[in-house]
Amino acid sequence: MAAKTADAVNRQLERLMPALTPLGIVLGFFLSGIFIHLRPFVPWLFGLMTLAGALKLKVTEFGNTIRSPVPILAFFVSTHVLMPYCAMLAASRFLGGNTDTVTGFILLFAGPIGVSSFIWVSIFRGDKALCLTLILLDTLLAPLLVPGTVSLLMGAKVAMDMSGIAVSLVLMVVIPTIIGVTLNEISREKIPALVCPYLNPVSKICLMLVIAANTSPVAQTIQLDNPEVWKIAGMCIVLSAGGFIVSKFSAITIRCNPEKSVAMFFCGGLRNISAVTTIAVTFFPESAALPALLGIIFQQTISAVMGKLLTNEAKA
Repeated sequence: MAAKTADAVNRQLERLMPALTPLGIVLGFFLSGIFIHLRPFVPWLFGLMTLAGALKLKVTEFGNTIRSPVPILAFFVSTHVLMPYCAMLAASRFLGGNTDTVTGFILLFAGPIGVSSFIWVSIFRGDKALCLTLILLDTLLAPLLVPGTVSLLMGAKVAMDMSGIAVSLVLMVVIPTIIGVTLNEISREKIPALVCPYLNPVSKICLMLVIAANTSPVAQTIQLDNPEVWKIAGMCIVLSAGGFIVSKFSAITIRCNPEKSVAMFFCGGLRNISAVTTIAVTFFPESAALPALLGIIFQQTISAVMGKLLTNEAKA
């Protein structure tokens, strides 16, 4: 009975996902004095979120996918080369070249795949095995890809603790992923079946708390009457939509079947913005977190709209 109740709560929270992330920002913005005290616990909350998602991953599903590496290679080129570079050019051109803001946009599009992409791939009947493979590989490589991309594109323009960023991503993302996958494998899915009904809703509440905690330190720097804030918000929408379009054309270029195309589409368009925001707030000036904070408001809505417009696999 308790598991069924938790599952029902989780389904309700999934329906409210487009509202939960903005709610976290609102709480952090208006109650910053309260939620800023959660900052020391953010890595632990984030690790719990990652673990909840990783418990659904199975190594055995990756074998056939890895034997056909072209979609994987195309994904990494479009997502971790083209999009961060396009974000840097667009932010430099339209936002006056502010170093912190440009860095924030590069971080936003250098971050690992959002685990929520699996939900969208399932809804639009995409290749779940390819989606899970991309999530796992991208997560494990995040400690190298994120600081490496920022360093390559920004160079000496920004002071950056690369080792600190890498360690933070290992603790928040990589280790919980390895633990989750291992528990799933050695228990033959028994542990996930036992704990996931409870972890799933808890992880979504943790997401809102992490967003609120990350918003609180920069709340005072966000001035809604500042035209620059609205320009950044507009840029977030355009570039986020662009991420889906680039992934779509990447899949077309390599002639993916519809299922693989859907997986590449959502994995390429959705970012783990909570991780990006945590890194930005911890290791960069506060203004570098602004693109991620504004981007997280629109991400799920953009995902739904772009999915309807650019895929033919929508669930009936």
